[in-house]
Amino acid sequence: MTMTVQTLAPLLTEKLLSSFGKTVDEATNKEVFQSICLLMKESIHPNWQTTQQKYVEAESKQVYYFSMEFLLGRLVETNLLNAGELDLYKDTLSSMGFNPEEVFHEELDAGLGNGGLGRLAACFLDSLSSLQLPGHGMGIRYKYGLFQQKVVDGHQVELPDNWLRDEYMWETKREEKAIEVRFGGTVETTYEDDKLVFHHHDYERVLAIPYDVPIVGFENKTVNTLRLWSAESTTNHFHFNSSRGHDYYHYLDYKRSVEKISEFLYPDDSYYEGKILRLKQQYFLVSAGLQSILRRFKKQYKCFDLLPEKIVLQINDTHPSLIVPELMRILLDDEGLSWEQAWKITEKTVAYTNHTTLSEALEKWPEAMIEDLFPRLYMIIHEINERFCKMLWFDFPELREQIPAMAIISYGNIHMAHLAMVGSFSINGVARLHTDILKNRVMKPFNIVYPDRFNNKTNGITHRRWLLNVNPDLADEITKTIGDQWIKKPEFLKNLQSFATNPELQENIAKVKHENKKKLATFIKDQYGITINDQSIVDVHIKRLHGYKRQLLNLFHIIYLYNQCIENPSLDLYPRTFIFGAKAAPGYTFAKHVIKLINAVAEKVNNHPHVRDKVKVVFMENYQVSLAERIIPAADVSEQISTASKEASGTGNMKLMMNGALTIGTEDGANVEIRERVGAENIFTFGLSSEEVFSHQHRGDYRARDYYNNDSRIKQIMDLLVNEHFSNDDVEFKDIFYSLLFNNDEYFVLKDFDSYISAQQAVELTYRNQSSWLQKSIINIAHSGYFSSDRTIQQYAKDIWNIKPQR
Repeated sequence: MTMTVQTLAPLLTEKLLSSFGKTVDEATNKEVFQSICLLMKESIHPNWQTTQQKYVEAESKQVYYFSMEFLLGRLVETNLLNAGELDLYKDTLSSMGFNPEEVFHEELDAGLGNGGLGRLAACFLDSLSSLQLPGHGMGIRYKYGLFQQKVVDGHQVELPDNWLRDEYMWETKREEKAIEVRFGGTVETTYEDDKLVFHHHDYERVLAIPYDVPIVGFENKTVNTLRLWSAESTTNHFHFNSSRGHDYYHYLDYKRSVEKISEFLYPDDSYYEGKILRLKQQYFLVSAGLQSILRRFKKQYKCFDLLPEKIVLQINDTHPSLIVPELMRILLDDEGLSWEQAWKITEKTVAYTNHTTLSEALEKWPEAMIEDLFPRLYMIIHEINERFCKMLWFDFPELREQIPAMAIISYGNIHMAHLAMVGSFSINGVARLHTDILKNRVMKPFNIVYPDRFNNKTNGITHRRWLLNVNPDLADEITKTIGDQWIKKPEFLKNLQSFATNPELQENIAKVKHENKKKLATFIKDQYGITINDQSIVDVHIKRLHGYKRQLLNLFHIIYLYNQCIENPSLDLYPRTFIFGAKAAPGYTFAKHVIKLINAVAEKVNNHPHVRDKVKVVFMENYQVSLAERIIPAADVSEQISTASKEASGTGNMKLMMNGALTIGTEDGANVEIRERVGAENIFTFGLSSEEVFSHQHRGDYRARDYYNNDSRIKQIMDLLVNEHFSNDDVEFKDIFYSLLFNNDEYFVLKDFDSYISAQQAVELTYRNQSSWLQKSIINIAHSGYFSSDRTIQQYAKDIWNIKPQR
């Protein structure tokens, strides 16, 4: 029976009464939200169970996506949208006297991720379910997210992100499926029946409790699983001694040490204890997830030779690389396989996605730390390394001099990326340029050894959330123009290109953008007391704050405009609103100084009588998925200005182009592929190329001070950093000043400044011709379908995972 407002309203009313003892008139928005979740779960759970049963009956090959992050955002609207009931619930809530947006915003963003890595994982799970592919996520149920960011006197202040203070409505605790994870201890080696046997003694026991979250496919009844592991302690896992009266306090210490494992996302690893905790987190995820997968596998299949035919373990970045030795441990010690058998299975089961070219992000851990925490795994890693290095010596004599640089264990460190590459059957980058850099530069020797393993899978985003859900009015205009096939087949968005010059479509899309700007302006006024011009160009830079992402370059352009307006109050400058959203890692001092500078510049710009009507700057605190959903539909300009060769892909660039923003960016990451698809005339490209960056780094011929001395604009901007113009003293921003001049501007901010200013001038000139701007905007929307995560996942499924849809 088709649900209507008339049939849904009584169900919601009954759920409020049975769950909270409240009538509609008495209920709070939170109680209404929770009642919606309870109703949704009643329809989701049968499909969830049926989906899993189908996979078992069909003996489907399944992929398990291991990631330290899953940045889900709010799920209530996504689940309602995918169930085909979002409009129904909105209409029902309105008829009952509730504001749907206020009700939906009662759900807190799940604190399970930080940035693009985690949001990509969430988009991938959505696409797996929507394409009816058997794929699931494995993550950690962090009690606290990265942190809640507050801005106090312009400074970032970190507060606990206690997103679990209320019940997380979508999870189901599976205590009966708990797994024991072991840390530390000693390994005893014995011979039994002429076979080497390893016994693990005196280890610390940690109980891993799974909490399952359903991932609902779009209008297809498929429901896959995100399994989140929580580290918990029980008295059963602590050995009390009645003769020791202080055992109770030992137990409390043990309980606290266990629970810390899943307490915080990314503990500070700038000190020894933080490193230990982060490494324990990684093994906790790997061991719990892998044991649960193999437990289920053994129930269905008796022979482990079938494992590569039925299971794929996808490593999302280097964090879960311990999957390789942990799988070997289980196959060797628990299942009694020979080394050759176990290695053959492991190599064919594990796949690795690399997300970075930055050497500091390619994890390495002290050898002694691994040996202490995981004594058996250390033995296995050592053996993998010995065999790998021996293979290089005999089979690749041309690489003998590079063995120390390629070894998994070298100079007292264990290199996790090397471990992942040696133990995987697939190694993929996340944009074509990124993959080329991996193959030809960063991991060139490994590409020589394993040429068949390297491949590219350009990232994508789920268009259902990032267009259909967050920008419904734009989605309606698209559907009116080309039909609704694009919703299930995003490649059909390309049909929009033939309407790019259509005056009616341009006018309608301009109206949608203006309405989105008005909504954002209202939100900014309410939250920050800043009035922005809803007719201005909305220029957004929303991503993790890091030197290579170059928020500083954007800020230098703003200061340049500020200086121009002061020098020439009658300057004809099209009004522009610059919006920043970014968190700096707690220990990343430089990034925190940039946040302070953004807010200091905003204070000057927004209050100067000659500037404030032409330029506004807003730093929106606590950037997360739900905030991105407000900003992106209103954006005109998408800042993708990373130093070329540093950004693996980027996905913010895809979300913004899908909503009609034009990109200003370097030839980096997926920007290159966006440019190829939309055409050079529909994107604003500037700056050094990757090859030019590599060339400067190789020759060592870049001199930042020359740009400071020879470009009066740069000198004027930088001098303002240290002459108390933006601060009460001349030292607050000296670290930024010195990083550019005395540390020689690692990310080429000054080198690209002139090119960036020219590109920004082209942005303004183009925007003044609204017909031309809207034509370019529509072309960007039309080509954004390629960057749907559906396309990415279909490529993974075909080229790497070899999994098929289960209808």
